[in-house]
Amino acid sequence: MNEPTVIIIAGPTAVGKTAVAVRLAQQLSTKIISADSRQCFKELNIGVAKPSPEELQAVHHYFISSHSIHEEVTAASFEALALQWTDDIFNEQTKAGKPPVAVMVGGTGLYIKAFTEGLDTIPSIDPFVRQEIQQQYAAAGMDWLQQQVKEADPAFFQAGEIQNPQRLMRALEVIRSTGRSILDFRTRNRKPRPFNIKTIGLQLPRETLNQRINHRVDMMMDQGLLDEVKALEPYKHLNALQTVGYTELFEYLEGKTSLDEAIENIKVNTRRYAKRQMTWFRKDPSIRWIDAGEGVSKDNLTLILS
Repeated sequence: MNEPTVIIIAGPTAVGKTAVAVRLAQQLSTKIISADSRQCFKELNIGVAKPSPEELQAVHHYFISSHSIHEEVTAASFEALALQWTDDIFNEQTKAGKPPVAVMVGGTGLYIKAFTEGLDTIPSIDPFVRQEIQQQYAAAGMDWLQQQVKEADPAFFQAGEIQNPQRLMRALEVIRSTGRSILDFRTRNRKPRPFNIKTIGLQLPRETLNQRINHRVDMMMDQGLLDEVKALEPYKHLNALQTVGYTELFEYLEGKTSLDEAIENIKVNTRRYAKRQMTWFRKDPSIRWIDAGEGVSKDNLTLILS
C-alpha cells in the first residue's frame, strides 16, 4: 500500500468495531481517528462505550475525550479536524518510512459521510435560536419537535429522519434562522479527496447483535452509568446529552419511569439505533461487509488492503 489510504471500519453499535480497528492499526503501525459523535465528549464515558484504557494506550486515538459537552461539535467541524489528522498521520508515517495509511472507526454515518464526501455549506445559525429550540425540546419532548418541523419545513419532514431529534432540531434551527429549508442547501456534490478510501462494514446476525446490546447495557449499569448520568443531570438540556443511555435515565431521575423501565428503554432504543445505522450503511455500495466474529484475520486483512 504505497498510495495514501484511509481504512474505515463502520457498522452498528456493539458489533465490535473498536477491537477490530485497534488490531488493524497495530498491524499497520498507524493511528486511529474515531468517527463517533459522542465519544469525543470528555464528560461522557460509560454510556458512550469509549475504548478501554488499554485500547487507548495500545493505539493513539484522535477524537476521543477531545471536547466538552459545552462545545458545539458538528459533522462539519469533524470533517475539518479529521482531514487535518489524516494529513498529520500520513506525514508522520512517510517521514518514518512507513506506508501512508490511517484507520477510522465509528458508527456515526453522517460523520463518515462528511469525511469521505464533504458537506454542503449551510449559513451560520443564530445561537439564541439554537438554544431556544434545545430548551423547548427538553421541556416539551419529541412530539412537540416533530410537530414544529412538520409545520415549518414539511418538505424535510417528508424526506428526513423524523425519529432523530438532532436532525429535527437542525432542520428547525436552519429554517428559523434563514427562512429556507435545510434541503435547499443540499447540492450532493461529492468533494474529491487526495487519498484512497476503503470502507469495511462489520455485521452480525440480528439476534446475536441484540444479545450483545442487551449485555452491554447491563454491563454499563454495573459499571456505574446511573451515577454518571446523575452527575450530568444539570446539563441534560445540552445537545450532547440528547442521546440513548442518558435520556432514559434522566426520565427515571425525573420520576417518569422506574429504573427497570429505564434500563429496558435503553436496550430497546439502542437496538433501534443499531437498525438505523445498518439502514444508513447499507445504502453505500462501496462498503465491503465481513462477519464481525472473524475480526481481522489474515484473509480479511488481505481483503481490506486489496
